[in-house]
Amino acid sequence: MKTRLVSGVEVHHGSANVFADLGLVDAEKLKIKTGLVIEIRKAMKSRGLTQQEAAKRMGISQPKVSDMMRGDFTNLSERKLMDCLTRLGYNIEIKIRPTKAEVGHLILAAV
Repeated sequence: MKTRLVSGVEVHHGSANVFADLGLVDAEKLKIKTGLVIEIRKAMKSRGLTQQEAAKRMGISQPKVSDMMRGDFTNLSERKLMDCLTRLGYNIEIKIRPTKAEVGHLILAAV
């Protein structure tokens, strides 16, 4: 993380993952889940779905949809969030490729 002074204030330039910048465990997992929830929210909005309608289509309870809309999706796995998106009419494609780094990472690329 780069640090510089701006008008006497120390400013830290973050990475592409705010969760990693905050030092949270499972930062990549949280970033992926957040991206999936953002896409679910977009899908609900574009289809004009209420939380109740979306819950029925996604196969989860309305309170879980409400939690998700408020940013609490700890009770839902990445797999379940992907399942929710497919039930809302989205295709999910997983690509696996080697990396030059010692350890690879997860990337969510929404089109």
